[in-house]
Amino acid sequence: MAGGGGDMEATRDAGRRGRVERVALPAGMVLVQVFTVVTMLMSKLALNAGMHPLVLLVYRNVIAVAAVAPLALIFERDLWKKLNLAVLGWIFINATFGVLLAMGLYYCGLRATNAAYAVDFLNLIPVATFLIAVALRAERLSLACWPGRTKLLGAAAGVAGTMVVSLCKGTHLLLPHLRVSHSHGAKPVTSVHGGQNMVVGTLFLVSSCVSYALWFVVQPRVALVFPSRYWTTTLTCIAGSVQSAIAAAVVVALTGSGAGSLGLTSEAWRLRWDMQLATVVYSGVFNTGVTFVLVSWAVARRGPVYPPMFNSLSLVATTVVDALLLGTDLYLGGVLGAALVVLGLYAFLWGKGKELAAAKARELDRPTGNDDDCIA
Repeated sequence: MAGGGGDMEATRDAGRRGRVERVALPAGMVLVQVFTVVTMLMSKLALNAGMHPLVLLVYRNVIAVAAVAPLALIFERDLWKKLNLAVLGWIFINATFGVLLAMGLYYCGLRATNAAYAVDFLNLIPVATFLIAVALRAERLSLACWPGRTKLLGAAAGVAGTMVVSLCKGTHLLLPHLRVSHSHGAKPVTSVHGGQNMVVGTLFLVSSCVSYALWFVVQPRVALVFPSRYWTTTLTCIAGSVQSAIAAAVVVALTGSGAGSLGLTSEAWRLRWDMQLATVVYSGVFNTGVTFVLVSWAVARRGPVYPPMFNSLSLVATTVVDALLLGTDLYLGGVLGAALVVLGLYAFLWGKGKELAAAKARELDRPTGNDDDCIA
C-alpha cells in the first residue's frame, strides 16, 4: 500500500510539473522574443552610430558572463568538477556556432540592411533547424501521422510567409513615424532596395541562420555531456568573447589599424554613456545571458526545433516597431506574410504537442483518447 501511495504521489508530482512546463516553456520562449526584438532595434541604432559588430559581440558576452557566473557559483557550485576536455570541446563548438558565427554574421547583416528586413531571416532558422535535426535524427518526423504532417506544413508555411514578407510589397501602409533621432553621427536607416550592401547583407543573414540552426542542434549534445544551464552559458560566453576578440585581431592584422581596418580602430573599443553602452549591457544580460539559459532549458525539454519556432513573433513585433520608431516603410505584403508565419508557428506547435502527448501516453501504456492523431 505504501509503495502504491508513493507511486500515486510521484504521478501527481509529475502531472503538476507537466502543467507548469506547458505554461512556463512557451512563456519563456515569448520572453526570449521580447529580448530579441528590443536587442535588434537597439543594436541597429548602435551599429548605425558606428559600432563594429565584433566589438559589440565581445562586450556583450563579457557582460553576459558577469550576469550569469554568480548564478553558476550559487546554484551549480559542484558541477564545474565535471569539466573535462570533451566538455570544453563541445562548449567551444557551441560558442563558435552560437556566438561567433550566428551573432557575428547577423550583426554584419543587420548593419548592411535594417531591422525589419533582418528579422525576416530569423524565421528561416526553424526551417533550417528542422531540416538539419531530421537529417541528423535529432528530431522525429513521421508523415504517416497527422502531427508529423502538421509540423511539416507549419514549417512550409513559415518559409512561405517569410518569402512573402521579403518579396511581395503590395499596398504601402501609412503609419505615423515616431522616428528616433540618429545622434552621435548615426546614419539613416537603410531601406530595403537593391544594391551591393543588400546583397552582402543578405548573404550574412542567410549564413547566420544556418549557424543558428547548427547551434540549436548542438544544444542537446552539450546538455548530454554537461547537464548544466548556468555553467554552460557562462563558459560559452567566455569562449565566444575570446573567439570574437581573436577574429577582431585577425581583421586588424589583415587590414591594418588605420582607416582601412573596417572600423576596428582603438577608438572603436572605447565605450561612452550612450546607446552603444546601453546596447552592450541590455543584450549581454538579457539577449545572451538569460536567453541562453531559457533556450538550453527548452531544448532539453522539447528538442532543438522548439525554441526557434517562436521567432515568428519577433517578425511581427519588429516590423511594426521598426516602422513606427525607425521610419521603415510597411507594406500589405509584409502584414500578410507575417500572418502566414504566425499560422505556421501554431501549426507546428500543435503537431509537436500531439507528438509529445502520444509519447507520454506510450510511456504510461494508455491511449491518447484521440484516434485522429495518427491517420495514415
